[in-house]
Amino acid sequence: MTEPTFTIPLWADLLGVGLGGVQGAMFASGFQGQRRLDLLGVAIIGIMIGMGGGLIRDILIGQPPASLQSNWYLLTAAGAALVGMLLAGVLNRVNTFIVVLDAVVIGMFGAFGTSKAIAFGVPEVPAVFIGVCAAVGGGVLRDVLMGLPVSIMHVGSLYAVAAGAGCTFIVVAHTLGLGIVPSAVVAIVITTIIRVLAVIFDVSLPEQRRLYRRKVAAETGMIPIIKP
Repeated sequence: MTEPTFTIPLWADLLGVGLGGVQGAMFASGFQGQRRLDLLGVAIIGIMIGMGGGLIRDILIGQPPASLQSNWYLLTAAGAALVGMLLAGVLNRVNTFIVVLDAVVIGMFGAFGTSKAIAFGVPEVPAVFIGVCAAVGGGVLRDVLMGLPVSIMHVGSLYAVAAGAGCTFIVVAHTLGLGIVPSAVVAIVITTIIRVLAVIFDVSLPEQRRLYRRKVAAETGMIPIIKP
């Protein structure tokens, strides 16, 4: 691909990684009994959430992962996870903080993913796809690593949809001539608001239901099948 039209500032990327690391620690603190994690386990979860989205983003774009080009990414993710673990007892009492932090992290990774994809000349629809993958990628890797059901695949408050809305805004705004940076900021706000409201009002996509055959299908189902 051609050279990017702009680059994501290191401090912004590290901010997303750090918040993801704290979020990972908050998630890890909920495990009890045989599933409880030690310092290394918490650090790994923090790294997965903090760096997973960026890794997936860069792989899809076809670029060397930015998180492996600097020492700061791993150090920030692991350090933030350990700090988050130390503060988990306090932060877990503030449910609103956890919900907002989760929403902001989703918004940041989605916005960074879509913005970077656009910068490298990726078409609009794939750029949105890359942004959503970056937003949910860390959570997917976390669930797989912990042997848990992948949360994005199950009924729950809007997660990928919120990220998709923010990523779509960036693409539309960029097409209309708005700068990537202000578009990304607004996209993070949009994603955060949708995600938080979805949690507050318990909004989710329609649940999968068994599809019943129409009467004609039931009737034709009585016709014997001739096997060779």
